[in-house]
Amino acid sequence: MSSRFLLTCWPFDGHIVGPMLIGAALRSRGHEVAIYTGETARATVEQEGFELFTFSHVDEERAYENMRSLESREQNKGLSGGRHLLRTFREWLVETIPNQVDDLQPVIAEWKPDVVLTDLSMWAPVVILWEATPVPVVAYQTLMGPLIPGPDAPPWGLGLAPPRTGRERAAQRAITATTQFFGAGLRRRLDQLRAAHGLPSMGCTFNEFTARVPLYLVGSLAELDYNRRDLPDSVHYLGACIWRPRPDPETAAWLDAIPAERPWVHVTEATLHYGDPFILRAAAQGLAGAQVEAVLTTGRQRDPDALDLGRLAANVHLARWLSHAELMPRCAAMVTAGGTSTILSALQAGVPLVVVPTNWDKPDNARRVVEAGVGVKIAPKKCTPEALRAAVEEVLADPSYRENAGRIAELLARAPGAPRAAELVEEVALAHTSPAPSVSTARSR
Repeated sequence: MSSRFLLTCWPFDGHIVGPMLIGAALRSRGHEVAIYTGETARATVEQEGFELFTFSHVDEERAYENMRSLESREQNKGLSGGRHLLRTFREWLVETIPNQVDDLQPVIAEWKPDVVLTDLSMWAPVVILWEATPVPVVAYQTLMGPLIPGPDAPPWGLGLAPPRTGRERAAQRAITATTQFFGAGLRRRLDQLRAAHGLPSMGCTFNEFTARVPLYLVGSLAELDYNRRDLPDSVHYLGACIWRPRPDPETAAWLDAIPAERPWVHVTEATLHYGDPFILRAAAQGLAGAQVEAVLTTGRQRDPDALDLGRLAANVHLARWLSHAELMPRCAAMVTAGGTSTILSALQAGVPLVVVPTNWDKPDNARRVVEAGVGVKIAPKKCTPEALRAAVEEVLADPSYRENAGRIAELLARAPGAPRAAELVEEVALAHTSPAPSVSTARSR
């Protein structure tokens, strides 16, 4: 039986790729799929033939300003930086909830989806619509692991190792209590928003609350999430859910001009398209003259000529954007700020990593890379040309990094992916639309 699925997500690159892939899997199974996101994603969504509902009340440009602010190294340093991050997260995640609701309620009323699948950084479907409308909500985590707290995982956002001793668990419980103390105002605000819709207090943090949704999908592996065993049955790891554009002949032609005799090292700052390009600068200087071919990408939003990277050595090659589907199979290592999609793209190709984590989820992603033995980490303040070159040389010289990355690549290749996500979401739709069994039928079972 055909069903309707509404996917809600922010239009940022790392947030739309997973829902798009799941949407394609649902459509291939005969269902109707629509996507609610920002106008800037129109071309991407419509190119793939999905019905599109764009933001009406949500201020898309302000959302991009918040993202740029989150990526700023200078604004987020020290205690004042922590306060700035908290304010920015609140404005982006919490204060946009009323506008999300104003956008989505008429869409749900008119288009009548059977299930809403939401990017978990779009909070209104979980906080409000899940209980305020008759439509079940499925959560999709764009990060490398669930943010549901538990004893197997460190507090989020600090890049800490998972606790392994009683003392470490006690220390991390203290950190969690501190962060919950500072987040009390945010929780009060969420409860105010819920009360406006006649809903009771959540009684917990947002991340704890997400453990209650009927289905929590994660576009990663348990092996990249500390092999947690403390999560509810609703959580399912899918493997890498990365939407691949059609083959790009221009990328292939550009790459064919690069010598193939020496190992290739790809350097990208991924979503770090707004701040100082310190990783690219360190790579351009540190890898100049090294026994590698360094392939640097700036991101489509930035003009390579305006980044002041200096005169590039013959073995350093610079472009705005290159298709990872074409590039990654040719690479021996990647240097990255540590975005989720970028890391998974490298690991799908069995490519080990050097991660220079900036902020937000990237310190945790770098920790996962180190814990899995698939790469090394450099602190941003220590990312000198010399340090970056030494880290690249370590990853290339030690075969264990490549071997471990290859093992993860095999796991990603065997992961159930978007087809399994489609099956699971179908089950939620079926459970919601199926009539409840009669008393006599229930007793006979």
